[in-house]
Amino acid sequence: MQRITNSMMTSKFLSNMKRNLNNMSTLQNQLASGKEILRTSQNPFAATRNKQLANQISDNEQYNANIKDTSNWLDTTDTALAQAGNVMARIKELMVKAGNGAYSEDEIATIKNEVVEKSKELAQIMNTTFDGAYIFGGTKGTSKPVTVDSNGNLAYADKNGNGFGNPAIPDVSTGNDKTNAESQLSTSLKTEISQGVVVEYNKTATDIFEFTDTKLGDNINVMNEISTLINNLGKMSDKTGATTDAEKEAALNYVNGEGLSKMDSIVQNLLANRAQVGTMQNRMESAMETNEDQNYNMTDILSSSEDIDFTEKTMEYAVMQTVYTASLQTSSKVLMNTIMDYI
Repeated sequence: MQRITNSMMTSKFLSNMKRNLNNMSTLQNQLASGKEILRTSQNPFAATRNKQLANQISDNEQYNANIKDTSNWLDTTDTALAQAGNVMARIKELMVKAGNGAYSEDEIATIKNEVVEKSKELAQIMNTTFDGAYIFGGTKGTSKPVTVDSNGNLAYADKNGNGFGNPAIPDVSTGNDKTNAESQLSTSLKTEISQGVVVEYNKTATDIFEFTDTKLGDNINVMNEISTLINNLGKMSDKTGATTDAEKEAALNYVNGEGLSKMDSIVQNLLANRAQVGTMQNRMESAMETNEDQNYNMTDILSSSEDIDFTEKTMEYAVMQTVYTASLQTSSKVLMNTIMDYI
């Protein structure tokens, strides 16, 4: 039989006391932090899983922010397209009025002036911004996509504001400025709304101003059409004698015929683009619901894995305090039998 010495009893007691103190310290830290796992070494598998979940939640929060920003961008785009639709609808009304042969030159001139103002209003709408960026500017960023002259002639704008893309305006923009602007104006913006799901969400100035009419079989340029309309209205309202009756008749026929047909197509293209924006808005709403559900589920799983039950831990701590107190009381009995107790 092995001889049990006081030294062995003392060593064993101190070891047990240290273990009890460590357990109490762990419980105190858990209660203070609210977390079950304080160090990876406590449970490497659970700690790694919790870290992965935390990263996924962080990514999901970024996707949530992307969805919100995209939704707000789309709301702004929808409002701008609605305003543009109203402008083009008014221009169409003015064309119908101008096509009435009973109108005088002065009345046609008034119509022309309103069309010019509506063209300027359209330019302002196309230069709508959201959070400092032009919504129809593609990747141009903080430089406006559209410019307009005093005569109501619209054109694309390079980074310096020089116009191009409309024969009615002298093409000042040359070289790389024009090439870069053309590329940027037709570039789609993209955002990630969930892992691996990237969507295009913007409408560009070229989407609105250039399209193919499948019914007419024509490539339509809105800027050119408005300039042509203004030019023909100018001929119809001319009182100087510089425009012949035949030219006035041709201008009237354009307004009543080809011009009006193309204006119908322009209005329909705006409606089609707005419908596409509406579809994307619906998708963002659905993506937001999915994102919030995923975030709730992952947060709940992470909480159940790493968060403590305070009631349970408080009881464990109370039990551990009792154990520790009992250990101290026992030690007074275990360690008292030394030579000093008999002196």
